[in-house]
Amino acid sequence: MAPPCGGCASGLSSAYRRLRRWSQGHGGPAADCSPRRDADGCNGYHRQEDQVPTYLRPRVGCWASPVPYSPTGFGTWQRQVSDASDDSKTPVQVLDVPDNMEFDLKVLEGAAAHVQAQKMSADAIVGASTRTSAQERRRRLREIDLAVRRLQAAPVKQKDGKDVRRSFGTEQLLASPGSLPKVPTAAQRQAAQRELMARLVRELPAGVGPVLERISKVPRRLLTARGPDGQNLRREMLRGAVIVFFTAGYEGKRFIFERAHQLGVRTVLIENADSWSRRLEDEGIISKFVPVDMSQSSGAVYIDALAAIEALADDPMIGPADGIATFVELSVPTAARLAEALGLPGPLPECVDVARDKYQTRAALAAAGLPTPPNHLIRCEADLGAAAAKVGFPAVLKPISGAASLGVKKVVDDADLVATYHELDRELRTLVVSSGALVKATPQNPGTNAVGVIGASFLLERYLDGAEVDVDVVMSEGEWCFAAVSDNGPTLEPYFNETWAVTPSLLPRDQQVALKDLAIGSVKALGFLDGVFHVECKYTSFGPQLIEVNARMGGGPVYETHRRCWNCCLVEETLFAATGVPSRPDVPREPLECVANSDVNTLRSGRLQDLSFLEPLRDRQGVVHFIPHVEVGEEVVGPQDGLPTWLVEVVVSQPTPRQALDFLLQLEAEIQSRVRLAPPAGR
Repeated sequence: MAPPCGGCASGLSSAYRRLRRWSQGHGGPAADCSPRRDADGCNGYHRQEDQVPTYLRPRVGCWASPVPYSPTGFGTWQRQVSDASDDSKTPVQVLDVPDNMEFDLKVLEGAAAHVQAQKMSADAIVGASTRTSAQERRRRLREIDLAVRRLQAAPVKQKDGKDVRRSFGTEQLLASPGSLPKVPTAAQRQAAQRELMARLVRELPAGVGPVLERISKVPRRLLTARGPDGQNLRREMLRGAVIVFFTAGYEGKRFIFERAHQLGVRTVLIENADSWSRRLEDEGIISKFVPVDMSQSSGAVYIDALAAIEALADDPMIGPADGIATFVELSVPTAARLAEALGLPGPLPECVDVARDKYQTRAALAAAGLPTPPNHLIRCEADLGAAAAKVGFPAVLKPISGAASLGVKKVVDDADLVATYHELDRELRTLVVSSGALVKATPQNPGTNAVGVIGASFLLERYLDGAEVDVDVVMSEGEWCFAAVSDNGPTLEPYFNETWAVTPSLLPRDQQVALKDLAIGSVKALGFLDGVFHVECKYTSFGPQLIEVNARMGGGPVYETHRRCWNCCLVEETLFAATGVPSRPDVPREPLECVANSDVNTLRSGRLQDLSFLEPLRDRQGVVHFIPHVEVGEEVVGPQDGLPTWLVEVVVSQPTPRQALDFLLQLEAEIQSRVRLAPPAGR
């Protein structure tokens, strides 16, 4: 019968017994040479109990973090002991034995099997009493190395075509890893993984099927692999998936549906019957367009949308939905509720509601111990006095829910607060919802009255000085896997319309890290686990502060910026989250391009005479694209008269972020010099 396991050195027991009998026969003390457990719980070889040192061996060192950062540096594994606990300073009493004493080292293998090793002299185990423990350890390592070399040099013994000189136990004790297969190189491992991924893709069920069924057939280590191969495998999970998009947004979001089509997604789009996106079905970009009357209440729209999605299961050309997605800020709460009702992946509705409500967002951050400025909820004019007393001045007045910085203005005193409150209340009543976006009502955009959608409650909060940034975050399974900081240009105060942005950030590294940590912490504080988030922050004179969290991909050129700079497609990361596919973006260590963009604001009010200001952008090297926001004859507003009108969106690319920003500002100056305005109507 095989003896019970006593650790790697259990085979030494017979040698210790012989050594004990020899010492007793020579009149010496009955030396106990077995390992002892000292009072601190540490094993060590000690000759007398009263000489056991009381040292500690704390668990220290580095570890591989499951997130893209670690609290300690890699490659710093080390054992730390204090000078007082250094066992090398503790004298060790060694038994004095004759030089000619010998014993056998036996390694027990299986059922009473053993391999007899080379005989060693007593001096190979017990040294002179003057040696220190450190010397003993070094000598033992040399002896083990000698035994290994002797084992390797031993004659080959064959039995049934197998080398029996090296049993498993002997090899792993003295010559690990022994004859095990060699560890593959990084290139070999990557090639094997790529081949395995390709085989798994070939073996996936033919045709279309539920995404979760496809995911279940792929090992998790492959599904979460980083690099281009892992990203391509995750894209394969989307091929044939039925994803319902709730609302399309403005026509500038067309690229989203084109990207989904490239990924093999079968898109079902729920929108108003007269939406621009309806023609996408005729073009073959989406699989089905479902008209829903968006002029109804939110509750009625939700009921109609839910019924339409449930009916997809009976459509032989479509089938049941695999996920719900939206890229429109005002549609996020409805999309979250639809996903929950259908049992599909998505954010919890209560998390979305808190993110949409700026007052509740501040409360959630305060509860999580994150920095938040003094603020006060204003439901009516009677709340203005208490709000001013609590917050102080300067301050910012904003709707508790909104978008695109509409209805946001700086105030400097009590009189300004009262006047601004009435001004913004009137402004909200002129806003309409058109294609899911907040815009001012025009004959071309009658839309739906926005007050019934975003409400008329305001938040007054302390004005935040300093540099403003955007942090675009990708979360997967409760942790972040992408977070990029982009600088924002100063706004035309007292309004907060966006001006320019540049990626990567030009801020000092420590400030970028602090802003990124705050953005990720804010997303977690709101309860989100998966998805893409556009987080707005400022680095103020008293540290990083949150402006707001948007639970969807950023609008405008955000998608193009991160695709070019960081090779991160936020559309596909959104679709991964919507279908339960984990996210691990294939992001390089250095930016591929440095990108700057601007929504050029009108500096004066008037009627636009022509679009000649676009000439500096045409066929200009370094200009990625430009999109006019205005038409000839349109009334535009400068900051002296209200929220400035955007003239054109410009995106440029250069080798460095500083070069990109300088080039952008040069173009903006050329544009402003060519803007030709006639006096506004009625003046």
